[in-house]
Amino acid sequence: MGLDVVGDGCNGMVQAVLGVTGLVERLDGLLNEPPAVDVEPFERRGHQLFQGQLEDAGEGEGLVEVDAAAGLAVLDTPHRGLTHPHAGLRHPLRQLGGAPPPDLPLQRHSRGHIHIAATTVRGDLQKARHWNDYLTADRELAAIETEYGLRQVVRGDRTAAKRPTRAEQEKARRHGRQKTSRERLRTTVRQLVSIATSPEEFLHLLDGVEGVLVDVQHFPSGDVRGYKVAAEGDTNAAGQPVWFSGSALASDLSYPRIAERLTAISPQPAQEPDHRTSPWQQAAAAADRIPHHHLDHSDDAVAQAHLAAFGEALDTLPLLAPHDLRPRLRQAAEAFERAARSRIRAQGRHARALRRAIRELRTAPVTGDGTGLALFLDTALVVVIAAAHWHARRRHAQQAEAAHRAATHLRAAYTVAAEEPMARLREQGRHLARPVRDQAAALLHATAPQLAEQILREPGWPALAVTLTHAHQAGHDPRALLTEAVTHRELHTAHSLSDTLTWRLNRLTGMAGEGSVRPTPAGTAQPGSAAAVPDRSQPESPRRR
Repeated sequence: MGLDVVGDGCNGMVQAVLGVTGLVERLDGLLNEPPAVDVEPFERRGHQLFQGQLEDAGEGEGLVEVDAAAGLAVLDTPHRGLTHPHAGLRHPLRQLGGAPPPDLPLQRHSRGHIHIAATTVRGDLQKARHWNDYLTADRELAAIETEYGLRQVVRGDRTAAKRPTRAEQEKARRHGRQKTSRERLRTTVRQLVSIATSPEEFLHLLDGVEGVLVDVQHFPSGDVRGYKVAAEGDTNAAGQPVWFSGSALASDLSYPRIAERLTAISPQPAQEPDHRTSPWQQAAAAADRIPHHHLDHSDDAVAQAHLAAFGEALDTLPLLAPHDLRPRLRQAAEAFERAARSRIRAQGRHARALRRAIRELRTAPVTGDGTGLALFLDTALVVVIAAAHWHARRRHAQQAEAAHRAATHLRAAYTVAAEEPMARLREQGRHLARPVRDQAAALLHATAPQLAEQILREPGWPALAVTLTHAHQAGHDPRALLTEAVTHRELHTAHSLSDTLTWRLNRLTGMAGEGSVRPTPAGTAQPGSAAAVPDRSQPESPRRR
């Protein structure tokens, strides 16, 4: 069952669409009559119709059964129309128990789908004020969902990027393109923002993109006022390029918003570079702090800033990843774009460490076996799931849904990216000496007794065992590391406990980087002083893919 509300903001026409299963038989004759109200003249005059939707949860109990005696009431607008605080669809079933009022035209649209038309009228018969009627009606629909226990329909907060128009979609279809110029330009600009370190570098990079026309506007003082872009070959009827300003692509892509973000990226503090960790390891470590430190223990503005910065990280990945992973990563970035923006204003001064780490990835393309990329994707998957929960707690329905879609694409990309490095680790683990494996198993039983048997049965156990061996060789305390990895975050949602712990250990030790999976040298000892058997497989030479 569903209830849609459609209104015309100029002439006061409101159309409610009530889907009902098990309709009262005596209404059949009335409902099958021709439409009593024709809304096409209003559409021809250019009046915009808005539509909201209500649905039940499909359990079989519909609105008719819930309040059949109350019946149907469409509007209560004694003063100012739908904008009045007491107006709207407060009791949508006021008259359904008896015959419909003769002044409410009804028309059966299909089985379980009825149109009901009504007109908003002021008590003094003057023209009703209909400014922002859609928002008011949408709030009433949300109240009806709560009152009647209906399914919570996903509603937006007016922060989504503007959708392409029908004309843009048809033009793209005629030219054989899957995406419109607006969408392609939006993706291009987002990717450039994610790798630029200053507003000046962003404009320089944008000017160098093949197939994109750029027009930068300046104030009389010479300062940059804004920019607009056009896809080469995309022209209007007069043969002129179809330009899009940054704000027309998305609200956070206007030049002032971009400059705010990029100006806030402070330079890396002067210190000795840490050669023990790769840029991928540093980016994963910065992202790993988002779920626990920023989403759970920071105010909303700080959390939103880190989600926006993490969205930039996802925008960067398709530029660096192997070609076979780019489609999935691009889909994940496009999905999470909606989750990176909400009514909560993100402050550019936050998330500096994460933004610095993201831009360092430009110097670290995916080489070797892709260990660094797989490590970051494993962390990114956790961040995206945490973002979905964070948005859901704040009733950001569209953002939560977008984060779940992004998680689906990231999980698919991670599965492919982790295949080679995990296969190498498992192979090395199978070549460990028996005493070394037994010592690792004993350590696992002592650290995580409730999980030990399940982990030992998983295919990824050899990879975890050899990772503990590598940690010991690097001078770490394997028992302390494994304890921290197990208690760092919950494990009950992990698809593979052994793989999850392997990546956590790599993050904690800083061992994961491009080409970092190495053979275990002979004669080195695991906890318990057992010798390790050397790996007979040769590491793959670094190469750029």
